[in-house]
This record gives sequence, C-alpha cells and structure tokens, in this order.
Amino acid sequence: MPKVEPLIRFLEQRDISTIAEAFQKLGWNKPASQYERYLKEQASGMRNVHVAFVEGEFAGYLTIQWSSPYPPFREANIPEITDFNVLPEFRRQGIGTALMEKAECEIAKVSDMAGIGVGMTPDYGAAQRMYVLRGYIPDGRGLHYKDHFLVYGEQVIVGDNMALYFTKVLK
Repeated sequence: MPKVEPLIRFLEQRDISTIAEAFQKLGWNKPASQYERYLKEQASGMRNVHVAFVEGEFAGYLTIQWSSPYPPFREANIPEITDFNVLPEFRRQGIGTALMEKAECEIAKVSDMAGIGVGMTPDYGAAQRMYVLRGYIPDGRGLHYKDHFLVYGEQVIVGDNMALYFTKVLK
C-alpha cells in the first residue's frame, strides 16, 4: 500500500461522534463517553490525544498519558503511549508510524524515555512487531495482568487486561 501523509492534530469536541461511530461499525467497545473523558483529560494536561485524518476522513488516534497508570512507568516518570488505534482500512499506509513519531516527539520534550504496553493475543501481533521495529524493548518485568505481575503457575483469563510493557530511549 502507498504511504499517505495524514493530518495529525489534537482531539476536538467535533471529532467525538465520528470516532465513536467508526469503532462502533467495527464492533469495538469505544463509546463516545470514552472520548469525552479523553477530551477533559487533555484539557487538564493529564493526556494528549492525537487524531489522524486522511483527506478529511478519520483514520486513527493515540494518546499519551503523562502519568502512566502502569506503576513502574509512573514511579519513573515515563510517559506512556496508550490506546493506539488505526482503522483497518488505513493500516500499512504510514498512519501508525506518523502517530508514533508525533507522540515520541512530544514525549522527548519532557522525558528521555517513552513507554508503551501491548496485549498478548494475536490481535496485537502487528503492534508487537511495530514496537520492536521502532526500537522498543521489554521493560524486563514480564506480563502484567490487571493490577499485578504474573507469577509462574498463575492462571488467568487471557484478554485485553494482560500486557507486556516496553520502553524506548528517545535521546
């Protein structure tokens, strides 16, 4: 697929229904209330939300949480890239790369390191590969599930609450 040059800007109120509808069409649970919360968090400085558009059409977004919910990142003041999504019809066109570059540039203004978590199911395979190819390495703490690190022999239900966390040195 050819690379496209997306317009990337901060989330605005007018984007919320468009984004929620795009994910509803995919059957994903991303209601408008989520983006309303993100907009409030962006206004308060807790989160940046970068949205990408191609020829006026919503293509994807990611957020930066300046104080990560993941304890090791929060304790080390490592901003975390979270909730990174590119609509399927816009994948493999450089949209995700452009969003990541924007986020890393923003984070580099305040931190030498960026953090990111990724799910462990095949649904996250493309993201897992992308992060490694962009220079992210596992933080060495193993799998994190809900509120703790998994221990040998522990049984859990695999889903979106299980993640492996990565960091990247930006400077």
